[in-house]
Amino acid sequence: MMLWKVVAQECATRCHTSTIADYKIICERVKHEGISFLTITLPNFGKDFEKSLDRGKVDPDSFLGFRRAGPRKSKEGLPLLLGGFLDRVFDRGSGVLLNDPDIEAIRSVRQLTLMFGKVQIPCSEERVFAAMKGYIECEKEIRVSDSRLSEIDYSEFRRVSEMLFGQMFSDLDQQVFDREDIVPKHGPGATADKLRGNSKYRQTTWPSRLQELFPMEEFLVPNSSFWDELGEVDLLEPGQEIPVKVISVPKTLKTPRIIAIEPTAMQYAQQALLERFDDLIHKDNNLRNMIGFRYQSPNQRMARKGSYNGRLATLDLSEASDRVSNQLVREMLINYPHLLGAVDACRSRKADVPGYGVQRLAKFASMGSALTFPVEAMVFLTICFLGIERGSNTLLSPRHIPMYRGRVRVYGDDIIVPVDHVESVVSMLEHFGAKVNAGKSFWNGKFRESCGKEFYDGEDISIVRVRHEFPTQRTDATRVISLVSLRNQFYYSGYWATCKWLDEEIRNLIRHFPVVLPSSRVQGRHSFLGFETQKLGKALHNPLVKGYAVSAELPNDELDGSGALLKYFLKRGDLPFADESHLERAGRPRGVDINLGWFSSV
Repeated sequence: MMLWKVVAQECATRCHTSTIADYKIICERVKHEGISFLTITLPNFGKDFEKSLDRGKVDPDSFLGFRRAGPRKSKEGLPLLLGGFLDRVFDRGSGVLLNDPDIEAIRSVRQLTLMFGKVQIPCSEERVFAAMKGYIECEKEIRVSDSRLSEIDYSEFRRVSEMLFGQMFSDLDQQVFDREDIVPKHGPGATADKLRGNSKYRQTTWPSRLQELFPMEEFLVPNSSFWDELGEVDLLEPGQEIPVKVISVPKTLKTPRIIAIEPTAMQYAQQALLERFDDLIHKDNNLRNMIGFRYQSPNQRMARKGSYNGRLATLDLSEASDRVSNQLVREMLINYPHLLGAVDACRSRKADVPGYGVQRLAKFASMGSALTFPVEAMVFLTICFLGIERGSNTLLSPRHIPMYRGRVRVYGDDIIVPVDHVESVVSMLEHFGAKVNAGKSFWNGKFRESCGKEFYDGEDISIVRVRHEFPTQRTDATRVISLVSLRNQFYYSGYWATCKWLDEEIRNLIRHFPVVLPSSRVQGRHSFLGFETQKLGKALHNPLVKGYAVSAELPNDELDGSGALLKYFLKRGDLPFADESHLERAGRPRGVDINLGWFSSV
């Protein structure tokens, strides 16, 4: 509450208004409704504000649950809450957007209403259960959507995907057949069979579906000299395969994020294909300008452009990955049998859903599969061009595709398309089973949002978000680190008074809080004025400060023999492993700590 008050006062100073009455309203609502007012109700106010910017006026169905300036039960006029800011954006009498709204007021309303919307607090059991039920309902809806699609729909989908990805699919199909550059990879994350770190290089099971295109003789041992060790590996028939494990992780207090943890063998093979998809897409001049895996900045630049010229729309999809039908993916790859076989072989077919048991999947894959991101992007891009064809009433050919560079782009569930075709694209996405999030899709006004950045009329109005609750003691390292990060984000956004207040809060937790560069290990203050030097290092004569640095010790996990050799052969690049003790410790740290000492400030 004190953070909200300090930020509100600074916003009020910028916009020459007052937030004294607003703070009283906030306190009263939090007293009666609890933290959910800050994390759910107030963010709903912010979302309605964004839709009002898009519509160009405040509608009666906006800002429900907040008193208006008119008669007590009236739905007309502007809300009383943050009225001083709203008056600088909308006409109070009519609710119509002003011709020249105050950009700073727009930024302030968003900051004050959305700041706590994504605090990572575990949801109630009821909300988690509802999310799992939604996961099951989504499966049913995919099957219904598949049944409604005609052969003409599938034929058109295949034609457009061939036009966009034909050459890439052909190249990758040949690579899979030749097993050229198809090199598997383990990640540091959890797996459904509970293998972690170096243990993943000692797999004792292998799905038989993988054997034809990902033979264990080539993937599980360094070379043929170790084939005798494969006698200990159990080949799992489809009925014996380990299903993906569906779990919830904190997203917002309103709803958790649902992800699926893949088995080790599946993730291992998926990573091999992911790398090839990524490389081939970035070698194609058209595709690298239309699909994003590595960088969000192209989407953000296009969103900014769309906010001032009004020609580009930003679309957001709900449950994006969970609504990509496996049947659509099969149709997309049907002319490339080796690639289709490889993608299908490393796709998990079943999921263990809490409260519902093991379920057969109609979706391609949930968030958690290494192939979810690239495959959904290709499916959505194909559907977008089907929508563009319908909107322009033109049958597109390969020579038309370059015309849409800088006008069409897909990054996960963030989609950018020309405003001229947005309605036909939205219609086509929903026809093929996607669910367009109307609350986060914009194309009418001057507000645009994509990949975590928001713009109005070309101006960046992105906000600083609180991700964790405030720590109460220094030993709560994760929250201390988050609080320091929050302070520095406010600093770069120009909230100097807020930074000053946060500096005092942080010093109550950690006494040593020096000025350092962002590249320093030290949990310190960032400044445009440089860095602090308290003494020079004896060996390197580098600037040192006394402060707290993050310490995260990897779990003990020794690896030797053929597993160690396999890990070396699977390493990318010519440089040695960054951690010399990687054969003794591996995996994700079980926790983090901050330790006091003398460290470089640069």
